[in-house]
Amino acid sequence: MNIAIGNDHAGTIYKFRIIEKLKTKGVQVINYGTDDENSMDYPDAIHPVAEAVESGKANFGIILCGSGNGAAMTANHHKKIRAALCWNKELVALARQHNDANILSIPARYVSLEEALEFVNIFLNTDFEGGRHQNRVNKIPAKNC
Repeated sequence: MNIAIGNDHAGTIYKFRIIEKLKTKGVQVINYGTDDENSMDYPDAIHPVAEAVESGKANFGIILCGSGNGAAMTANHHKKIRAALCWNKELVALARQHNDANILSIPARYVSLEEALEFVNIFLNTDFEGGRHQNRVNKIPAKNC
């Protein structure tokens, strides 16, 4: 499995711990984020993650910024992306089960590192239920896109 990860300065510490955890499970990680805590513009790290998932270079993406909002908004401008901003375990599971989310957006300033690691585990180990949800997912892209 290949995971693309991107972060701004607010998510650097979490990113390194997530990468460490993923590598212990044999996951290949493509790092598009900043490796320090100097201020940077989150779209510069998030667009490459979305492009990697969209193209199939990565199976899933994980994005981090302070609130998770800007990262999710940026990723969701890509046609084949369904980025979900999640701040608890239930939302993570539902994002995969009902929305077939392919990118997890983590609000690094609002969840603990332990929660973030648990979110990644849930995200990568929860399947899309399909069925009635598939029709809804099919309707997500705007018709003019």
